[in-house]
Amino acid sequence: MNMSSDFGGRISEARALVGQASRVVVLTGSGISAASGIPTFRGTGGIWGEMRVEDFATPEGFERDPLKVWNWYTSRRREAADARPNPGHQALAELQRRLEARGGSLVLVTQNIDGLHQEAGSKGVLELHGSLLRARCEACRHAADMPAETADAVPACDRCGARMRPDVVWFGEALPQDVYAAAVEASSRADVFLSVGTSAAVYPAAGLIEWALGSGAKTVEVNLEPTPISRLVTVALHGKADEILPRLAAADDD
Repeated sequence: MNMSSDFGGRISEARALVGQASRVVVLTGSGISAASGIPTFRGTGGIWGEMRVEDFATPEGFERDPLKVWNWYTSRRREAADARPNPGHQALAELQRRLEARGGSLVLVTQNIDGLHQEAGSKGVLELHGSLLRARCEACRHAADMPAETADAVPACDRCGARMRPDVVWFGEALPQDVYAAAVEASSRADVFLSVGTSAAVYPAAGLIEWALGSGAKTVEVNLEPTPISRLVTVALHGKADEILPRLAAADDD
């Protein structure tokens, strides 16, 4: 069997697993948004290969130079506003609709902060790392839209006057407890768990597949390169998420 037919066989196997499942959980990382023009964080060309995490994605970096960090996130917000969902996002939204129509469920958990899943039509998205679309008050946690324009000063909360910040989870901060708890519960009850476009190296998000494996779920990885979980999953599909997911989620045979 040549490599092409072997890959096609693995696509068919993964599609069969999804087609037979009632409860599907999908964890997505930055790889699914690469085809929409949103840079990934790790790997070749990744954001953290060109910039210091400590300067832009930690509470300490924000304290050292809040305006620099604020304006970097406004530029990323503008980048996300210009992006559009790609066929990978759309395939997951369509798969969720089909599963719900037959009485099943698809819970979409994302490490992404770009809002493209929601724009594609996915419902109930669990955002582990927050959202570029929102800012929040450091004191009262009031949320507001994140602007896409740079500022001369970090804005103040219009309710209490304290400083606003991007509503994202920085390194060293805890994930939102209610969101992560919902993700763990869904993962531990899944029939099939898909890991899409993520390095499987950032915890606690990467631990969700361990919950699924421990509960006996079938697991599928879709990623450009092998990851630490590639040898553990039922089916590993290495390639572009925007090309693989439409095939995996297809209702009928190609």
